[in-house]
Amino acid sequence: MTYQNYSLKQLQQIDAAHHLHPFTDHKEMREAGSRIITHANGPFIYDSEGTEILDGMAGLWCVNVGYGRDELADAAYAQMKELPYYNSFFKCSTPTPVLLAGKLAELAPKHINQVFYGSSGSEANDTALRLVRHYWALEGKPEKNRIISRKMGYHGSTIAGTSLGGMEQMHNQLGGAVPNIVHVMMPYAYELALPGESDHDFGLRAAKAVEDAILEAGADKIAAFIGEPVMGAGGVKIPPMSYWPEVQRICRKYDVLLMLDEVITGYGRTGEWFAAQTFGIEPDTITTAKALTSGYQPLSALLVGDRIAATLVEKGGEFYHGYTYAGHPVACAVALKNLEIIEREGLVERVKNDTGPYFARALQERIAGHNLVGEVRSIGLMGAIEIVRDKATKERYMPPGSAAVAVRDHAIAQRMMLRASGDTMILSPPLIWTRETIDMACKRIAKSLDLAEADLRKR
Repeated sequence: MTYQNYSLKQLQQIDAAHHLHPFTDHKEMREAGSRIITHANGPFIYDSEGTEILDGMAGLWCVNVGYGRDELADAAYAQMKELPYYNSFFKCSTPTPVLLAGKLAELAPKHINQVFYGSSGSEANDTALRLVRHYWALEGKPEKNRIISRKMGYHGSTIAGTSLGGMEQMHNQLGGAVPNIVHVMMPYAYELALPGESDHDFGLRAAKAVEDAILEAGADKIAAFIGEPVMGAGGVKIPPMSYWPEVQRICRKYDVLLMLDEVITGYGRTGEWFAAQTFGIEPDTITTAKALTSGYQPLSALLVGDRIAATLVEKGGEFYHGYTYAGHPVACAVALKNLEIIEREGLVERVKNDTGPYFARALQERIAGHNLVGEVRSIGLMGAIEIVRDKATKERYMPPGSAAVAVRDHAIAQRMMLRASGDTMILSPPLIWTRETIDMACKRIAKSLDLAEADLRKR
């Protein structure tokens, strides 16, 4: 029996009875009933009632090539017919993860040539944490095991991923984090810049927080610094261009490894294959997932720099770490075809030279002036809209986050899927968006802001 045999109410009842959703207030959702998404095509998703919704989040930051790609389904089917599964243990491999590793080494920064597979960004960050600590132990410095991260950073939902991240609400529910991880200020100029401080100077000051943490603990204790090039789930916080080069300089000065979490930004989001290239930095590891397959299969790839890889190979012996589905042949087949589509259609170049700049102008010209908007910002096809009560003072509505939720709910009613993160609306659309799609999105967002303002002013 297929889902078409069930009514919306029946699906909602089964969902409420048996399905625990991620990042959800289950009582609230079950009282309202979940929205059932049944199919999708191009930049649009459709619910069980036939409502067409423009997807402003690429699923969950991942569907870069859009929906309904028969080529990806065909690649998965062909691989399933030939070899649905075999593992990468027992000194074995299968063709697709081998070929994908070679392709990723071709696309990555030149000093990165090794790949460790998993099924999610969370798994990839777990692997990265294990790997950098193991690296320093192999180098005879096991005490060099502390990781510096950032407040409001997001690195996944496993115990290690939550510990690496800087989300206070997640820490409060963890009941015991992985030790030796500290968090410093984020490069969020809208709220943290001092009066009159330039973006350049703020970027340097935010980077200095990393150096201060190194000096406080002692460089002989610090293994690595981890950060998202652009903080995604924390509100699309885009650092000043002075930030990352200074962080890299500091890490090199004190011999601290640099770990980039590009689970969101990887594979074209910022107008380059990797945001490392956008910001001109050379990390020791790059965590990727999501857009690697455009969400059509679960797959992650931790890209490992030559320095770490050389030590692991020459001094490491057996690395006691791995996953049943690491290098899954079907997921890797889909990833290969997905990367082929991105290259063939020039989606990365389109974001860099056309839709990314147009997206930035559209947000500035059509959204930034709204009474509820304190700031808009974007990089590539990734944007944020700060929701405020007072534009001049940056005062927020109370309780925190409630205004963004009001905008989000009106946006979805206007057939525009957005996400609220605190008091910020965030966008990360499929890379297939065109200027026409961007125009449609801005029109619907502007209408949602008008409707939300009418509601909020009644408070």
